Amino acid sequence: MTGRSEKIGAMAPADEAVARAADRLERAAQTREPCPPVRDLIGAEDVDRAYAVQAELTRRRKRAGARRVGWKIGLTNPAVQAQLGVDQPDFGVLFDGMRVSGELDRDMLVAPRVEAEVAVVLSADLDDRAAIDDRARLCAAVGSVVPALEVVDSRIANWDISIVDTVADNASSGAFVTGRPNPLGAADLRQVRMTLRQDGEVVSAGSGRDCLGDPLAALAWLAGVTLRLGEPLRTGDLVLTGALGPMVPVQHGAHFEADLGWLGTVSLAVGAAEGGGDR
Repeated sequence: MTGRSEKIGAMAPADEAVARAADRLERAAQTREPCPPVRDLIGAEDVDRAYAVQAELTRRRKRAGARRVGWKIGLTNPAVQAQLGVDQPDFGVLFDGMRVSGELDRDMLVAPRVEAEVAVVLSADLDDRAAIDDRARLCAAVGSVVPALEVVDSRIANWDISIVDTVADNASSGAFVTGRPNPLGAADLRQVRMTLRQDGEVVSAGSGRDCLGDPLAALAWLAGVTLRLGEPLRTGDLVLTGALGPMVPVQHGAHFEADLGWLGTVSLAVGAAEGGGDR
């Protein structure tokens, strides 16, 4: 991304391609029918324009009553980057309606996959570059650390995405569930070990080091980007820092549980399809 100081995804009113890309993704989300990639509309390498699409979709959701509760960092894990064929992190917006209490209606999403993460809740604003760069001050801004499951989802057919497709699509976000909060204290999040089980069988594993080397490094990356773009992280924001292991497809009737060691566990039940089976 460039070093612009404008608000995230600021878009010229005359940019018809951005509006058309937003229309395409919005329609896919509403109908739950996947759409073609949007890179044909906005360019395969124009990440700034992709964030403009994301910002337009965010404006539309807010007008419809959605409330932002935080941020998600995506593509922080080399295994996930390899799964999707991209080579850099991105970010998206978390809305109140994306939070689930432990049960997911899969039919509300298009092609969901689940991943386990370390989440943080901020107890101070990160609106100062010096605070972001000073690890002690960064840690002091973390009010709690929480085990989380993120359900990523792509409105793009067959997950045929480039970096601009996933950025435009709100970083392929879908839903999330969090466990019990913990104080950060002197804990080293790089040492967190994660095991994700589906119906009792291990389907993904990793560690804090698999998230940009350290979940706090991912937090600092996001804080720096959002500060530069005029929307710094604020007190109370929830931040999903990124996957600790490979994504796993979500099927009707499945039960997932992630064990993040001292951080605790978090689980998600997926509702069964009407009439049984999966679609």
